[in-house]
Amino acid sequence: MTGHRLLVVDDEATVRELLSDALRFAGFQVTSAASGAQAVQALCLPPPPDLVLLDVMLPGMDGFEVLRRMRSSGQRVPVLFLSARDAPDDKIAGLTAGGDDYVTKPFHLRELIARISAVLRRSGESTVGVADLTLDPERQEVARGGRVVRLSPTEFRLLRFLMTNAGRICSKDEILTAVWRYDFAGDTSIVDTYVSYLRRKVDTSEPRLIQTRRGEGYVLRAPGR
Repeated sequence: MTGHRLLVVDDEATVRELLSDALRFAGFQVTSAASGAQAVQALCLPPPPDLVLLDVMLPGMDGFEVLRRMRSSGQRVPVLFLSARDAPDDKIAGLTAGGDDYVTKPFHLRELIARISAVLRRSGESTVGVADLTLDPERQEVARGGRVVRLSPTEFRLLRFLMTNAGRICSKDEILTAVWRYDFAGDTSIVDTYVSYLRRKVDTSEPRLIQTRRGEGYVLRAPGR
């Protein structure tokens, strides 16, 4: 699940910050909001999250109302509720309102990550395409111009990260965290090495999609974009 974007919504600053840091360490890209109103605003900004971790008890607008607004506006982003309210009626209310899972506080981080991963799998990742390059997350297949490209697991994770962030310059530190999950003592040379590997496999013909932004990082972009 490396590289997936999560939105953490919780009004308790300590919980929000600790959870966000733990999920980043697990390989997710995390943004956060401290209220229902902030969550609604964050959901309007591109790119959308792949999943929302939503507290039920929020000031002003509770989690159930946030979800109702999401669904009424056509947003199908999966929602996993986090709440200290563990009554069956609360769980039923969250799930029938359109939530995808309901986890009660306190929770074990490993279990939460497993539940997040399960929701993301159920939501069904669709094939990603840029120009004539396609990546199928479910089948773990890559093709360029209809030709199957064989990648190692690390190369696949790197390409998926670049493709899901197509058009956006990704720093080497960001790529390192998302793909490898370790900081290699600040040594980003491994990113350069694997980008070179990718180019030899997926950028052997025109148009060249993986571009270097000197001093900034890398971006995968179709010509003219």
